[in-house]
Amino acid sequence: MAGPTPDDSPGFLLWHATLRWQREIAAALGPLDLTHVQFVLLACTWWLNSQGTHPNQLALATQSGTDVKMVSQVVRALEAKGLLQREVDPTDTRAKLLRITDAGAALAPRAIAAVDAVDAAFFAPVPRDTTLTVLRALAGPRGE
Repeated sequence: MAGPTPDDSPGFLLWHATLRWQREIAAALGPLDLTHVQFVLLACTWWLNSQGTHPNQLALATQSGTDVKMVSQVVRALEAKGLLQREVDPTDTRAKLLRITDAGAALAPRAIAAVDAVDAAFFAPVPRDTTLTVLRALAGPRGE
């Protein structure tokens, strides 16, 4: 009698689905000279700036769900590419406020469109409402 196989494991299947999705995202972002993490931080900064907020690195880490030390490194890379600029926070000179540059503001919507296209194709086999319900349940409350 055969026992369960790896294909009976939700975690194993999620692992493989995640790897495939990450490969497809990387392929879409490669021509834009962005890594996936760079994309997430650029897109979050662009969105926060469009809402009238200039986040510091901690606020960006919270928004993106990433480690603040990693945010610092990636922000430096985005700054070197001319996509973000850091400015001293007038209320806390130890903090840097993040502002998207004109080049970053031009690139962010293009990168978001590329990622949205990958997501649409990748998740097409499952109804959108179902996908969002499952992913929200699995992700848990933001910030955890």
